[in-house]
Amino acid sequence: MIDSEQHPYIEWIAREARRPVVTDPAARERIMATVRAEPLPSPRRRVTVWSRLVTPRAFTMSPVGSALLAAGLVGIGAMAGSTLLANNRDGHSTVGQPPVAVAPPQLPVSDTVVKFVYVAPQAAKVFVVGDFNDWNSTKTPMVRAAASGLWTATVPLTAGRHLYAFVVDGTWSPDPAAPLAPDDGFGDAKSVRIVRRGSTL
Repeated sequence: MIDSEQHPYIEWIAREARRPVVTDPAARERIMATVRAEPLPSPRRRVTVWSRLVTPRAFTMSPVGSALLAAGLVGIGAMAGSTLLANNRDGHSTVGQPPVAVAPPQLPVSDTVVKFVYVAPQAAKVFVVGDFNDWNSTKTPMVRAAASGLWTATVPLTAGRHLYAFVVDGTWSPDPAAPLAPDDGFGDAKSVRIVRRGSTL
């Protein structure tokens, strides 16, 4: 055991510990007044997942990060748009089905042009209709040559067999200069035109 008489620091600490503490009576009142002046803390709100989601937060992003985010959003929009377009085109949803490659519709060969001719001096309007224009009786009008009864229309067609007819002032008529197609049961006679690739008729 260490003798306290040989250590003056220990004796000094012991004396300081035994000395009574003298306080200013007004000091306690000043301390309590300061504590009372402090505002009370607001009651703690319960933090929920929803409150965290809807609480606005500010964040900063570098220009490169902004560009990457914009590119990602554009890509998502493009994919969503193509999915909606595919759904609307077919009339049914394709969500959940594996992607299927869709071949582009075959367009008429640009160098295969067919000139349709019909003689009708008394006609006011003549149209050519066929499988190439979905049998639309007003889609392909024919043009009358000046001072004659010759009506013509030039139509780009794909190579192959085509059925067609003329609509003369609202009445359907086959082409008298072409072979007739077999009766299809709809009552209107149609003509046949064989188109070879690259030909101009």
